[in-house]
Amino acid sequence: MNPTMIQFFHWYSEGNGTLWKHAEQQAEYLSQLGITSVWFPPAYKGTDGENSVGYDAYDLYDLGEFDQKNTIPTKYGTKEDYQKAIKALKDNHIEVIVDIVLGHKAGGDELEKFKVVKVDEENREKVISGTIEIESFTKFTFPGRGKKYSEFEWNFTCFTGVDYAEGKESHIYKILSEYGEGWEEMIDDEKGNYDYLMFNDIEHRNPHVREELNKWAKWYFDETGFDGVRLDALKHISFDFYKEWLTFLRANTGKNIFAVGEYWAPGQLSLLQKYIETTEGCMSLFDSSLQNNLHTASKEGDSYDLRRIFDDTLTNADPMHSVSLVDNHDTQPLQDLEAPVERWFKPLAYALILLREKGYPCVFYPDLYGAHYKDFDREGNEQEIFLDKVDGIEGLLKARKENAYGIQRDYFEDANCLGWIREGDDIHKGCAVVLSNKEAYHKPMEMGEKYIGQTFYDLLGRSEEKIIIDEQGWGNFPVPAGNVSVWIPE
Repeated sequence: MNPTMIQFFHWYSEGNGTLWKHAEQQAEYLSQLGITSVWFPPAYKGTDGENSVGYDAYDLYDLGEFDQKNTIPTKYGTKEDYQKAIKALKDNHIEVIVDIVLGHKAGGDELEKFKVVKVDEENREKVISGTIEIESFTKFTFPGRGKKYSEFEWNFTCFTGVDYAEGKESHIYKILSEYGEGWEEMIDDEKGNYDYLMFNDIEHRNPHVREELNKWAKWYFDETGFDGVRLDALKHISFDFYKEWLTFLRANTGKNIFAVGEYWAPGQLSLLQKYIETTEGCMSLFDSSLQNNLHTASKEGDSYDLRRIFDDTLTNADPMHSVSLVDNHDTQPLQDLEAPVERWFKPLAYALILLREKGYPCVFYPDLYGAHYKDFDREGNEQEIFLDKVDGIEGLLKARKENAYGIQRDYFEDANCLGWIREGDDIHKGCAVVLSNKEAYHKPMEMGEKYIGQTFYDLLGRSEEKIIIDEQGWGNFPVPAGNVSVWIPE
């Protein structure tokens, strides 16, 4: 079966401990759609307790088991709920991908005093103060958990920098560390050095930290049996850390754990390629360049040349290391990296990632289930957002599961209308796909001799026409204006 991932959450997913139970209930349905892996949000306790999305990681060992941050369950449920959801997915032959946040920690339990220098927020290599002493919440004792699972206590030597100093203004403070004078080495020079992102930035050069994170990874695997990992905020973490961490994880578990990293660099394919090369291909990356192209195409409408849609994308340049997506929790409306694909274009976008031979596609939860939430925009105005499920998404997933196999032939000669066919294989019948960002079209395409005389219909119901393949193996496949049609044999 073609591999297909779903991001089973969004930034505003319902709280009250419901997500894990929802996933357990949906396992069979997801399997029927052809979903082969589910990416879950960070499952450990965050500093915001029951309201934490999970990226403000506090205690990696608390999967909704201990009374910490004023709650036992996380936003998504208890540890028992989590394990039940994982079992239900695995029983339905769906792999589980867990979200790993090892760049920073938040919500320390005690203040510590230590020496720092201030750095320029736009150029973190530029020191703008002498040595000063501050107090910050860098000591983590996890009083609700105690020493269960791990006796390791985090302190200021485990971090490279903080943004909080007791009694002082918020700023980026570089900790004077025994493990290196500067920040950890990054592959790009954005902001001078973009090691520091938020909260207490983890010092991966500290060998005790590395040992603890390797031990935790094995513990997490033993508790949940996950199949893959999604690695958060790679842009802000030493590239050699995850290379080592994944090597230990795979050795310690005896499994070739799948890994996909978030290196968000829209329109900067060279950075994605550089990261893959530097880490020796030990993980895939989300194709932020393709997502940016889809966003741009949806905004520009019929003035966008669809023949450029895969230009400068990881899916085109290195499909073996590409996870393609239409939207995620960072690009959705009202988020910092907001760049959503417009609603009208989403069926086209999903056809482009689901029905072609390159890349490992990831479906976004609101695009399958819809979403409704409120938040404040950048001007401070409250906005109410309604995200409808994508029109025809189940049909597109069905076509990926049952028809998107075999040789692919592209018909990309028109700036406003793309087409391609998949010939199918010994088990699966193929399909013909046509999409337009302008008016209605008919696209002549060759299905192949084995389809001569066969009748094709539009799986998505966009057209009531029937197309009969001629004696040369060709069909003339229509598509409505600004839409997509997927033609399969009766």
